[in-house]
Amino acid sequence: MRDKFYAYIEQLQDKITLKLEEIDGKAKFQEDLWKREEGGGGRTRVIENGNIFEKGGVNISAVHGPLAPAMQQYFNVSNVDFFACGLSLVLHPENPMVPTVHANWRYFEMYDKQGNTVDQWFGGGQDLTPYYLFKEDAEHFHRISKTACDKHSLDFYPKYKRKCDDYFWNSHRNEARGIGGLFFDHLKPAEKMTIESWYDFVTEVGDSFLEAYVPIVEKRKDLAYSEENRTWQEIRRGRYVEFNLVHDKGTLFGLKTNGRIESILMSLPPHVQWIYDHHPEPGSEEERLVKVLEEPREWV
Repeated sequence: MRDKFYAYIEQLQDKITLKLEEIDGKAKFQEDLWKREEGGGGRTRVIENGNIFEKGGVNISAVHGPLAPAMQQYFNVSNVDFFACGLSLVLHPENPMVPTVHANWRYFEMYDKQGNTVDQWFGGGQDLTPYYLFKEDAEHFHRISKTACDKHSLDFYPKYKRKCDDYFWNSHRNEARGIGGLFFDHLKPAEKMTIESWYDFVTEVGDSFLEAYVPIVEKRKDLAYSEENRTWQEIRRGRYVEFNLVHDKGTLFGLKTNGRIESILMSLPPHVQWIYDHHPEPGSEEERLVKVLEEPREWV
């Protein structure tokens, strides 16, 4: 399974980066191959200063070796080895009318010292962070996500949509990072779902990503915007940074397993503002977004 899933994320990375370069029309992804001293490595691809994408990354990695003590404590296990692979992407468009997007699909195994697999699971999801709310964009993103889920179980979309709302929650701000999507973790063999079944589900979601995001980009990329719109985008990007550095488990895992720092922090936007005690104007489009973020909605 580890070889099968890594082969899948390799081709998915190629597919996504090719399409994003085509849409941007200017910038190309810079590729960076790296190795991890303890075992494994990855293929980082970053795009910057394009017509559409101010900064973005579509990264794959496969790392292995002894599980660090901090992570042993987190998983409540003793002296074990691990293998983890996944694709992680974040795209920060320049135009504030185009939303930021994040997605991740990953696979994890743990082994005893004899090399026997003692645990295995999939995780991942995809979520949207708009700066200006277009209801039809939120509905489109969620509808595509729901369609992918429904092919495997009608229970999956409501369950993983709710988990996404719960996970991407800036509790110190009492608001969501964005308008959600899907989030799932620890998808293990149980009852009707084998590890192969979970592979089929996770790859279905991965294959749906471009269909969920690209039409939104194409619809919004040429909309006019002002310096005030840009300032608001940079303030909201600050909340994005806060979530990633304070709450995100993937960032935590990377930092505690001696991950590659440039790849871990690839998700951070290039231009951000923190304005003291900022509040949007009453009745403005900015306030309308904040009200939605304070109370997650059902979009489909």
